[in-house]
Amino acid sequence: MSSNAARVAGRHFLQIPGPTPVPDRILRAMDMPTIDHRGPEFQKLGKRVLEGMKTVFKTANPVIIFPASGTGAWEAALANVLSPGDKVLMFETGHFATLWKNMAIKLGLHPEFIASDWRIGADADAIEARLREDKAHEIKAVCVVHNETSTGCISLIPEVRKAIDNAGHPALLLVDTISSLASIDFRHDEWGVDVTVSGSQKGLMLPPGLSFNAISDKALAAARKSSMPKLFWSWEEQLPHNAKGYFPYTPGTNLLYGLAEAIDMLHEEGLDNVFARHDRHAEATRRAVRAWGLEVLCRDPKYYSSSLTAVLMPEGHDADAFREKTLNHFDMSLGTGLTKLSGRVFRIGHLGDTNDLTMLGALSGVEMGLSVAGVPHKKGGAQAAMDYLADCARGTLSAAA
Repeated sequence: MSSNAARVAGRHFLQIPGPTPVPDRILRAMDMPTIDHRGPEFQKLGKRVLEGMKTVFKTANPVIIFPASGTGAWEAALANVLSPGDKVLMFETGHFATLWKNMAIKLGLHPEFIASDWRIGADADAIEARLREDKAHEIKAVCVVHNETSTGCISLIPEVRKAIDNAGHPALLLVDTISSLASIDFRHDEWGVDVTVSGSQKGLMLPPGLSFNAISDKALAAARKSSMPKLFWSWEEQLPHNAKGYFPYTPGTNLLYGLAEAIDMLHEEGLDNVFARHDRHAEATRRAVRAWGLEVLCRDPKYYSSSLTAVLMPEGHDADAFREKTLNHFDMSLGTGLTKLSGRVFRIGHLGDTNDLTMLGALSGVEMGLSVAGVPHKKGGAQAAMDYLADCARGTLSAAA
């Protein structure tokens, strides 16, 4: 690709683990006149998305929508159910778990971090052991990232719920699903989660700008006792307005148009089919990585993510130099390594509105990028993914194969 080209033909391949490409159908839904956010037309939209998001989180309880990034939903979760000085237990799954811990510190909480090497999900046994030690129940919440976007490792939330229950501990369970909601199966009510945090720009296929809290009855009871200062993030401020289809401030009206369309699209495909598609593309990607002779960062298959795959670079080769070559030559963006993984990994996003041909194009681009950048690898990764996806189409293999 010429460095002075005025135009690049075709669509850019955005293969980062979010924001994900926004489907044309959602872009068209957002291309509407802004309406009176206190009027009856908006009320219908408000009720539609507030009810619709319950089906995505799989909850009968309220889902609160903020005009904010996922970070805002983190802050809302902590600020509503906790008070300054409270202890929280967190597991170091990666960069984003670390950021959540740092936020807790800034809010005056006392987080305890269970350390890991960033190559697995949260260890439920370690969480249970720590909670059993907490005889006085000083720990008020357990915070876990369901899908760690920096590493491509999931945490098994039912196991974490079981760990809390086995310890006989009353701690709340707070879960970040920013890069897993609508991509990886998640069940707020069934799994006994108290606050689920998420954002709009990944599996929901929207631009950044909306974030969410799904909340349990236990979380609502805790919120009534919270002394954390808050106004914008307050559930108490939100819920009376939401009950009527409105918001206590000017909402992101056009993003809500897009959200309504995204919910419809997810249900038209069927959530189980959405999850199966993500599983399939994740397995195709891992097969490509193994065929290249490279290593998946996640070291235990039970923690493999279906939203993204983080790939370790061979010793002596810089992931960001490879990513730059791939972008310049093939107009494809891959995810960078974050903080202590900087330069060591690149991340392939396979979440959102992707199909088999999208993934084959992306994996072909990665293979060509490895070649152009001089990264040692074997040929045939894209072919391995193609063979697998063709077998799936014929019905001879499944995503779990």
